[in-house]
Amino acid sequence: MFLPIVIYVPSLAFNQVTGIDVHLIGSVVCFICIFYTVIGGLKAVVYSDTWQIIVMFISVIVLVILGTIAIGGPSVVWNRSGAGGRLIFNNFNLSMYERHTVYGVVTGGVIFWTAFNGVNQTMVQRYLSLPNEKESKKSVLMFTVGVSLFVSLCVYSGLLVFATYHKCDPMTAGRITQDDQLLPLYVMETVGHLRGVPGLFIAGVFGAALSSLSVVLNATSAVVLEDFVKGCLRISITEKNATHLVKIVILVLGAMSMGFVFVVERMGGVLVMATSLSAIAAGTTFGVFTLGMVIPWSSSIGAITGAVAGAALSGTISFGGQYSMASGNIVLHKLPVNVDLCEADYGITPNVTVINYPDESHIFALFRISYHWITPIGILTTVVVGAIVSLVTGKTDLARLDPELISPVVQFLLPPEAQRFAGTATSGIRNRLRNAENAALMQEVSSSINLGEVQGPSR
Repeated sequence: MFLPIVIYVPSLAFNQVTGIDVHLIGSVVCFICIFYTVIGGLKAVVYSDTWQIIVMFISVIVLVILGTIAIGGPSVVWNRSGAGGRLIFNNFNLSMYERHTVYGVVTGGVIFWTAFNGVNQTMVQRYLSLPNEKESKKSVLMFTVGVSLFVSLCVYSGLLVFATYHKCDPMTAGRITQDDQLLPLYVMETVGHLRGVPGLFIAGVFGAALSSLSVVLNATSAVVLEDFVKGCLRISITEKNATHLVKIVILVLGAMSMGFVFVVERMGGVLVMATSLSAIAAGTTFGVFTLGMVIPWSSSIGAITGAVAGAALSGTISFGGQYSMASGNIVLHKLPVNVDLCEADYGITPNVTVINYPDESHIFALFRISYHWITPIGILTTVVVGAIVSLVTGKTDLARLDPELISPVVQFLLPPEAQRFAGTATSGIRNRLRNAENAALMQEVSSSINLGEVQGPSR
């Protein structure tokens, strides 16, 4: 469900600017991404990612600078946002049912991004493509700084949009039908008269979407090949057939993603939906890795059971909440907006209706939990259930456990005999990697020799 969201966002922005049908745009975006991902593989994904991220940053920076100049400076943005109640730094409510609190945003955000950077397949695949561990750590640092800067720019752009429409909310005035159309509307009305700026904005949005889509398609196809076909099914497959399989998986995933766009457009806000769905995988995956690193007696049965329990609980919270919002049983509480100058500025007399928020006390408690807590809950469930099941079904023999597989924080739980096996697991992995590298090198040398024999001596 994450991929359809990635397709839907730029399609909606392009639709707002040009009026072209969302589904037609989505089909074109999906086709382009599938094409270069299938043809170029990881190398094409990495190179395209680089340029797409550059364009994405440039578009947001240009938009923020021009918008700030147009409104009269950062002080105007800050003052109007403060007067409108958008600068909230002191909401320390401990309730997990409130959508945004300091505890929820900080705790959920830190854990989610730690899980994303640490164990997400799309990130791990990039780390492994680098020559050594030092470069991998450097890439994590660069990513962290880059994401922090980009998210800060996005937050400021949100304040910029509010400050611009602080006296006439476009949604209430009926000028747009979805909150996700706010930024495209702002671009067209504020800087749309500047030649090239709307195109730059669209390029930035599409760059972000194509980058995410291509990475996920490539990483997921690799998981299917390595973990399911070669791992679970233990099927021996030639390099040629493996390449064909990866391409088929990419095509199938792309087609499925395009089909689910129809579902995404009928659900809630994109940010909440994307974060909620991503949190299911993040919590479960990070929970399994945490279980293996901090619970020495954990076993494969415990890990599988914990993962299923974590995914089930996270999925219940996520999908249950989305269903409740789609059915109208839960209505997200929004901050107040102003429409005093709609008639003077736009000639619109908005039909202001008072939102009657329904009583949510009868809704199942898990469905009302804020999406920020989905990842922490998934991790905690996976670790606790996995640890208990491992104890009940037969824990791992700690005396024969490689200490390097366990976090140094909990290595004191291991018996002294375990030191005899220090490095045994990691050395086996290194040997397999070394053998694979040697085999690839020998194949390359053999190909070069055969090519030389075919070409014959130079004349």
